Amino acid sequence: MTNKTKMLYRLPLRFYLNQLIALFLLALVFTWLARDEGLDHLLTGYWFDAATQSFPWQQDPLLDLLNHRLLKQLIIAAGAFCLLYGLIRRQPRLILVAALFGLGALSVGILKTASHHSCPWDLLEYGGKAISYPLFGAVPDGSGSGHCFPGGHASSGFGVMALFFLFYRERPRLAWSCCALGVALGLAMGYGQVMRGAHFFSHNLWAGWWVWLTQVVVYGMVSTWLVKEPKV
Repeated sequence: MTNKTKMLYRLPLRFYLNQLIALFLLALVFTWLARDEGLDHLLTGYWFDAATQSFPWQQDPLLDLLNHRLLKQLIIAAGAFCLLYGLIRRQPRLILVAALFGLGALSVGILKTASHHSCPWDLLEYGGKAISYPLFGAVPDGSGSGHCFPGGHASSGFGVMALFFLFYRERPRLAWSCCALGVALGLAMGYGQVMRGAHFFSHNLWAGWWVWLTQVVVYGMVSTWLVKEPKV
């Protein structure tokens, strides 16, 4: 007999409506925070040395090892393990959750390729040559190489939110705890990049927004398509 914890399940329409409302409200808040880039420049300026026109933590080996490489590699390895284990044990729920780890980061990566926003360390005010501009503002001449919005590195941490769908049916409190863990990891990994001058804080907030939107939409579509049981 198939263990129910291995099976996909459908969530009620109310869940998706609540998530979309929350995402809409968060989008309004994030847009308001980025209206004049004040918060971004406040947080980034703390880690910028005006005397040397550089970010002292940009090449810090410990920060690079722990935050930029090790944490990301551990999360990727965890996602790969879940996918492999799910395939071997024939657990469709675990397979989909493992896929959500990567799909959230993929959506952010696609957005980055179309972005004209340059990273802080490339901007004029931080010793670079590129011109900054507010989110949704007109792209100025000299905006630089771009490809720095949303925050790609933070998206790996936010990907852990996918564990929510693994546990929600049987253990909802654990599911929400996993979601909170993903948010914490994404913010921590993203702030490490703020310290290095690689991203503004708002880049990371929007990364988390896109990751969760992707995970909710993909899980809803796949579970609706594959699962014939009544919604729970």
